[in-house]
Amino acid sequence: MIETTLPETTGTNRRQFVGYAWAVAFVALVAETFVAVVRFLRPVKAAGFGGLVRAGKADEFSPGSVHTIQEGRFHLVRLEDGSFLAMWQRCTHLGCSVPWKADENQFHCPCHGSLFDKKGLVVGGPAPRPLDFFPIEIKDGEVFVDTGKPVTRTVFDQSQTTTV
Repeated sequence: MIETTLPETTGTNRRQFVGYAWAVAFVALVAETFVAVVRFLRPVKAAGFGGLVRAGKADEFSPGSVHTIQEGRFHLVRLEDGSFLAMWQRCTHLGCSVPWKADENQFHCPCHGSLFDKKGLVVGGPAPRPLDFFPIEIKDGEVFVDTGKPVTRTVFDQSQTTTV
């Protein structure tokens, strides 16, 4: 009778290799989940809104112009007399974002049809009051808007503007 012996293996067999692969995949999944949860819970610093936002040099804004500053979520209006008014893009009706329509020469809320003039006063629609505005500081010819302090208003007053 011929005796056959199986060769003795050293190392890992297929079953052990698959088990190790599953263990490594599970550890990687747990690590990725942990990192995602930590990043989700960490507070995010706002890029500009909620603090002092630089809008640009005062000379860059011509009288009668309207500029949208996306970083600060406001419209910077330079009135015909050269003064500045920074108005929040948020509609006073239900908080929709209100874009400037140059062809209509007014702010037009796309959600419910509120209309505002260049000074933010209600021209039509369901908005109950004018657009809120932000305080402006002009330092060394630079325009800075404090988006952390929105001011509610019921009428337009020249004291709401800032001159150079």
